[in-house]
Amino acid sequence: MKIIRSRNEMSKISQALKRKGNTIGFVPTMGALHQGHISLVKQARQDTDIVVMSIFVNPLQFGPKEDFKKYPRDLKGDCKLARAAGVDLAFYPDRKEMYPEGASTYVRVEGLSD
Repeated sequence: MKIIRSRNEMSKISQALKRKGNTIGFVPTMGALHQGHISLVKQARQDTDIVVMSIFVNPLQFGPKEDFKKYPRDLKGDCKLARAAGVDLAFYPDRKEMYPEGASTYVRVEGLSD
């Protein structure tokens, strides 16, 4: 299993895989993997040629009273589980990679989230 840290590298690799005719299954996570994640990987493994898992603790998913810093992080353990389940590529960006200086694009879903 290869760990990819940059959006550009992930994009280049996925485009190259698609050009070769591969299908890609994507399992987005915030790490702290459990059997629910593993079941998604196993399904993606059955349905697609390549399985990509993201591991990104997204600060935007935490409310003002939730503690982002206390969210469990265990990259070594997560990678061990992901590899055993059949993940081919782990996309593990840091906050600056996902939200570079000057980033200003956000999505707000009206109605449903209210």
